[in-house]
Amino acid sequence: MPATGLPHGAVPKLERPGPLRERVYEALLELITTRALRPGQHLVESELAGHLGVSRQPVREALQRLNTEGWVDLRPAQGAFVHEPTEEEADQLLTVRTLLEAEAARLAAASADGAGIAALEELCAKGERAVLDDDVDGAVAANAAFHAEVMRLAGNAVLSELAAQVDRRVRWYYTPVARQRGKQSWIEHRELIAAITTGDEQRATAVMRAHTEHTRRTYHERERS
Repeated sequence: MPATGLPHGAVPKLERPGPLRERVYEALLELITTRALRPGQHLVESELAGHLGVSRQPVREALQRLNTEGWVDLRPAQGAFVHEPTEEEADQLLTVRTLLEAEAARLAAASADGAGIAALEELCAKGERAVLDDDVDGAVAANAAFHAEVMRLAGNAVLSELAAQVDRRVRWYYTPVARQRGKQSWIEHRELIAAITTGDEQRATAVMRAHTEHTRRTYHERERS
């Protein structure tokens, strides 16, 4: 497996203030989520500490927490490795995501106002520009922001909380297929905006369900190719 080496410019700045172990945890989670640290990659404490400009202790604590949460595998006598998700894990997560997002789309169609719809259109345009520029990171970020805005417009705090729990893993699975989904993903987003704009709850639900299912199938097709 490759060592901990990171792409140039990939290391996030550790924001201050806040407990150092929390900032190191967030930095490592971001690197894993964006796949700057790839599934299966060996995580060497001393190298990570050097990249982040900290001692090994907060890195060790962060790796232990990431192991507990399923992002990192700690193997006896081998060290830490970025978790490699199985197809079953991905399928279960993305299936739950479909249920949450479809309900959010229905609620958004029932209650979204002009300002909310304008926000969706702005995020959609941003994502379309990222696709044209072949900016995968930008497309992934815009996609996450778009879905977060739909969830916000749904106005259900419990639904939003549940969605937030799976959001980072959704980004983790979406990143490797973002380029493949490309323009089509944003065409589907435009269809969703149209359904929300007209208040068509049934159509919004169907469009979102199909949209998230396309991403799920694309992920599995990529894994099998």
